[in-house]
Amino acid sequence: MPPKWTFHESVPAAMDNRSLKALLHEYWLLPKHLVFSIRKAERVLVNGRYQPINFPVKADDQITMTFLPSDFRQPFPSVLADTATTVEVLYEDQNLIVINKRRGDKTHPNQPGETGATINHLAAYLKSKNGLPYMVHRLDQETSGAIIFAKNPAVVPILVANIAAKRIQRTYLAWVSGRNLPATGTINLPIGLDPTDKRKRAVNGPHAAAATTHYHVVRKVGGDTLLEIRLETGRTHQIRVHLAAIGHPLIGDPLYNDTDTGALMLHSWKVGLVMPFTNQLVTVTAPIPNDFRDFERRIQQT
Repeated sequence: MPPKWTFHESVPAAMDNRSLKALLHEYWLLPKHLVFSIRKAERVLVNGRYQPINFPVKADDQITMTFLPSDFRQPFPSVLADTATTVEVLYEDQNLIVINKRRGDKTHPNQPGETGATINHLAAYLKSKNGLPYMVHRLDQETSGAIIFAKNPAVVPILVANIAAKRIQRTYLAWVSGRNLPATGTINLPIGLDPTDKRKRAVNGPHAAAATTHYHVVRKVGGDTLLEIRLETGRTHQIRVHLAAIGHPLIGDPLYNDTDTGALMLHSWKVGLVMPFTNQLVTVTAPIPNDFRDFERRIQQT
């Protein structure tokens, strides 16, 4: 593993004549404790020289930042490597990687020593590059599609902050039961725990938090509907709970659809990534899975 992580970035025009502190914390979204660490140890340089934190930077100034393992609570996550043969890379650069998660794989293991999860497979892929995967967000075990992992600890809080601020857009595809849905809609229902089943979540359950889901009808086939879904919030089982609550549970949902069996028809289709430091937008798309196509062929024939 590397003993340090060094970044060389240019000051954007938007931060011309703003303070170095504003650049690091407000624009690049580095947490205050990381800004403090690299400033105190003089590991942030402007054009190769150490400057005070309130120094006004200029557009195109070159900023060098060096992070050490001691800057992070968990600089090297303990992840057991599994086989890399299942890893389908959708996008990769020096800071992050987006892969196509298989339906049925957990995002991460739940028990010490457990393998077989998506992050275990990714650890094997990155091991050949002397790297490690860092968790940023999760997908349910039965959900397929695009999932983001960081490749160093410095960009984890940046990605998490961008998700929380809705700057990273996540778009899903889902087949749901029924066809009497308007062309577009928004579901605003708080989601909390299900007091009767610890595996589940419930609308207005204990410790409920605000949850917002937007949907758009792609097409209706037979008695079912394909939806394009965009999340404003990221509550556990949010899409599944919200669609079931309005009477259109996901096809194949073992927890929220008592009348249907088979594969869960939920796919993380696109992520609109705001890249760390550059703030450039990159859209990554995960191919439509075969079980989606197979399901549509079956209902077309009935």
